[in-house]
Amino acid sequence: MVKLDKFTKDLGLQIIYKSKSFEKIECKSSEMNRPGLQLCGYYNQFAEDRLQIIGAAEWQYLKDIGPDGREKSLEKFFSRSIPAVIFTKNAPVFYEVQKMAKEYDITILSTDRRTTRLINDMVNYMDIMLAPKTRVHAVLMDIYGMGVLITGDSGAGKSETALELIEKGHKLISDDSVIIRNVAGDLIGSSPEVTKHFMEIRGVGIIDVERMYGIGSVVDKKRIHLITHLEFWDENKEYERVGMDISHVKILDKEVAQYVIPIRPGRNTALIIEVATKNYKQKLYGYNSALALNERILSEINRRKEESQ
Repeated sequence: MVKLDKFTKDLGLQIIYKSKSFEKIECKSSEMNRPGLQLCGYYNQFAEDRLQIIGAAEWQYLKDIGPDGREKSLEKFFSRSIPAVIFTKNAPVFYEVQKMAKEYDITILSTDRRTTRLINDMVNYMDIMLAPKTRVHAVLMDIYGMGVLITGDSGAGKSETALELIEKGHKLISDDSVIIRNVAGDLIGSSPEVTKHFMEIRGVGIIDVERMYGIGSVVDKKRIHLITHLEFWDENKEYERVGMDISHVKILDKEVAQYVIPIRPGRNTALIIEVATKNYKQKLYGYNSALALNERILSEINRRKEESQ
């Protein structure tokens, strides 16, 4: 659920009347209601728990029925337990609306957006905010347009690697803590508001990436396409050397491809992550370099067999 005050702030809505319970009201659904039928007196199947939008048609109807008609229509409408009423296109708010809002303590909001644009913005926002979510200890980067989640043990150099990637022109979404939401089957990663665009670099401290590298070095949210997991090199472990198969990790019931990258002194981790991202992107577009090499080797073997016969 999303608090009405946060919803109002995030969507840039203007407050015409703020109810006493404004900070406590919760928006529970990504769906909203245009109360045209209700203003005409039909209340069967009325979704009163949704945000109510007064668009051009509803506003014109209220104008046409005059002050007495408005008072009668709005009395019944505002007596319901509605969370808030939103006027679009900066439409003037009738005196009777403000009167009923105060009498029944219902929040009135306004926006300069057209109704269809507002509904689209609201649905997108609420779908993200109400989606199942989790928080992981990682760094999320935008590398070549791909959302890459960098995970690994503490001390593996995730933030330092991310800083080098930023120096190379890639973009930061979140450092240290990443909020992940499953929005219609896509994993969308973002940063906690309090640490947004900040990084912690050991030995240096906290840096503001946006101020240091410019607005083009940060992104607010990104779909996660790939995970690169950093771990200290284990001589007893067999690491992928061909790339024929790729492992997957499940996050919020969604499978995400993962490369395990062993780290040790002398290896350029940032460069390896860039290569891993490009390689995975090629696979998404139908080209697998490991399969291409395998086919070339098989072709060479067959050629030599034919020559020996």
